[in-house]
Amino acid sequence: MTVEPTSGTRYRAPKTSELIAKEFRRQIVRGELPPGTMLPSESDLMVQLGVSRPTLREAYRLLEAESLLEIRRGVGGGARVISPDVGTGAHYVGLLLQLDGATIADVYEARTILEPICAGLMAGRRDADANQSLFDSIAGLEKLIKATDNGVPEPRPWSEATYRFHELVVKGCGNKTLALQGQLLQEVVATHYAATIAPTFDESERPGRFKRVLASFRKLANLIAEGDRAAAEEHWTTHMRTAATTLLGDDVKNTKIVDLFG
Repeated sequence: MTVEPTSGTRYRAPKTSELIAKEFRRQIVRGELPPGTMLPSESDLMVQLGVSRPTLREAYRLLEAESLLEIRRGVGGGARVISPDVGTGAHYVGLLLQLDGATIADVYEARTILEPICAGLMAGRRDADANQSLFDSIAGLEKLIKATDNGVPEPRPWSEATYRFHELVVKGCGNKTLALQGQLLQEVVATHYAATIAPTFDESERPGRFKRVLASFRKLANLIAEGDRAAAEEHWTTHMRTAATTLLGDDVKNTKIVDLFG
């Protein structure tokens, strides 16, 4: 059978550097080159692959851009395999959303839909270890509140600890695709939260707010431990909507996503 190319179509053979990057990428994704692995020296790889130094370095640059390689200069340096984190993905997701004019409020609305579903799925799984991680997280939050004289925790540790709780909920759903989507959305919102953390932790802050958050977290953990999927989803929907009032003030709710990532 003869295949006729579409009129005007142009095909480009991949560059050698792209082929090298593709092979390393395949090995990294399959776990053949786990994070922390140091690649052979440039000189050794040039001989093994039969390529020039500029070609090899171009392949490195491609993998660096994907946060799969870290290049260390100087004595003891070289190319080290790393694992891209959620923040890297959130940055690119944020840029794509910005092209469509998405705002922080838009992202939070999506998160309000997805995260309660994850909470319900987690309740249905009845995973004792995952459930215990929620109670451990709550205990850590409680310590942060008790660590201050006025019951208002330090801003950054509190935000990091609450982020961790939400992360446990999305990861606990048992569906890796949903969990990753939830983490990406959470990371975008966390970036917003970090940008507005000073205004939300001022002298007018009251201890009651943090106690209510803690009580809500504890209620979710109990519902999940009981395996009450419907109640867990319903409660977390209410919690997320209530939290939006605090997180999304009128002055920032329409902030474009790319503005947060700089």
